[in-house]
Amino acid sequence: MDHKKTRLILIFLFGVFFVHGGIALANKSSTTIEAPESVSKNSEIIIRVTVTHSANNFLHYTEWLRVMAGDKEIARWDFTRSQRPEGAVFTKEIKYTVEGNVEIKAEASCNIHGSKGPTTVKVTVKE
Repeated sequence: MDHKKTRLILIFLFGVFFVHGGIALANKSSTTIEAPESVSKNSEIIIRVTVTHSANNFLHYTEWLRVMAGDKEIARWDFTRSQRPEGAVFTKEIKYTVEGNVEIKAEASCNIHGSKGPTTVKVTVKE
């Protein structure tokens, strides 16, 4: 009978540690954007979006990344358990022609914990 109680206590403690430890170590997918601050009208720029996340395995990974220019989606990547990102931290590049002042927004989401929210940068056209 004592062995059963000991096993149950150990299983309970392991469960508590696993759940709370998992929450403490988990994070939401976040993004950073590299783009020029100002360019000439109709210039083609390269936007670099880096996604940071704590994991990249078949159970826990960045599920999607999207990039917006103003209200228009200019790039999107969707990932699955079998088609995951290159790593827990990865970068994607997008070519974009700037026709006027524009706000670039990037957001990524973890399949379990969600997103830290969008990141934005402004690109202005030189007069």
